[in-house]
Amino acid sequence: MSAPDLDAYFARIDYSGPRAPTLATLQAIAGHHVAAIPFENLDVLLNRPPRLDPAALMEQLVHAQRGGYCFQQNGLLLHVLGALGFAVRPLSARVRIQRPRDFVPPRTHLFLRVELADGPWIVDAGVGAASLTTAIRFVENPEQATPHDTRRIVREGGSYFHQIRLNGEWSDVCEFTGEEMPLIDRELANWWTSTNPESKFRQNLMAARSHRDGTRCAILNREFTRRRGAEVLEQRELTSPEELLAVLAEHFGLHFPAGTRFGPPGSPWPQ
Repeated sequence: MSAPDLDAYFARIDYSGPRAPTLATLQAIAGHHVAAIPFENLDVLLNRPPRLDPAALMEQLVHAQRGGYCFQQNGLLLHVLGALGFAVRPLSARVRIQRPRDFVPPRTHLFLRVELADGPWIVDAGVGAASLTTAIRFVENPEQATPHDTRRIVREGGSYFHQIRLNGEWSDVCEFTGEEMPLIDRELANWWTSTNPESKFRQNLMAARSHRDGTRCAILNREFTRRRGAEVLEQRELTSPEELLAVLAEHFGLHFPAGTRFGPPGSPWPQ
């Protein structure tokens, strides 16, 4: 497996700081990555299942100036952090955003565990508008402030729950056991996510980006939202495919040819 082009990657995320495998470097990369590379599922809606090999990840997210979802975002970070000398492992999870505890979502999420001298840390650039904008400690219970919100990890039964606090209440982001997610499992989950008609990524148009000023912007189907924490700064309905393309370009740095349409028949933006 060839090493990633670190110079090209750091130019993409506008990072020129140290590259030693330290906590400061990890924190800086985590923040710069999500500010520069948007979360999005647009290739899925264009019937282009994402490829997960390192060369494809570099081409998509770095050279083509596009974004991606968890397998691409955290897959690229896995290779970059490994090349920098971090001890990093890919872990699997179930995304639980706005899901009740009695519902069992598929185990189709990838995030990263990074081992440092002071213990394990978690990095996750692939949960859309809830993506981490810094690494957090893999420890149970303490509240952990990040540039955009407050997080914690709790353990219930045999599972951990990564949670976010919004409006004074804790909500689940994802559930995990600490099990590794090797490439073959990522490939299988990616195939299901990108091709199954029941997958939320086949049924919805999604884009999200976290900005260095503490705000986030997101698109879910026809709705564009800009927030600071739980505070909604702007929210509006996108009324045409042309307006969608303009918003993708202005707020997410995603540029598509005029006339591009996303999604299967019956979706908000049919081809």
